[in-house]
Amino acid sequence: MLEIGTKAPSFSLPDQNGTIHTLEEYRGKKVILYFYPKDNTPGCTRQACNFGELYPQFQEKGAVILGVSKDSAASHKKFKEKYSLPFTLLSDPELSCIQAYDVWKEKKNYGRVSMGVVRTTYLIDEEGIILKAFGQVKAAENPAQMLACL
Repeated sequence: MLEIGTKAPSFSLPDQNGTIHTLEEYRGKKVILYFYPKDNTPGCTRQACNFGELYPQFQEKGAVILGVSKDSAASHKKFKEKYSLPFTLLSDPELSCIQAYDVWKEKKNYGRVSMGVVRTTYLIDEEGIILKAFGQVKAAENPAQMLACL
């Protein structure tokens, strides 16, 4: 996980519609950058839907929510539409942003070891500095946890 107080790595990733987003375009706003393993899985769906439910409160506090996984833009588009998610999902199949934010790790599942995204959420301030970093977050609780940080 990246150090609190350090500059957040920049990125350039496509959203669910293929539009490229960079961290720099969100200067002047707080950014909640959350990394999740996979679209349409129980934990990831719960986390995304909870962020969606709380979205108006995040907007009131001037925060932007960006979800990142290695799923394709097409997968993100279906996921976003299926659950009416009001925020942007970024696609990182090359793992450039995922690795820059140090969330690509060895995971153990039922004794099997593989590499994957460890559910992690960063709060980045208006100047691009990491204010908070939460690793191995609980999917259902993370959105309320992040709202409380603002």
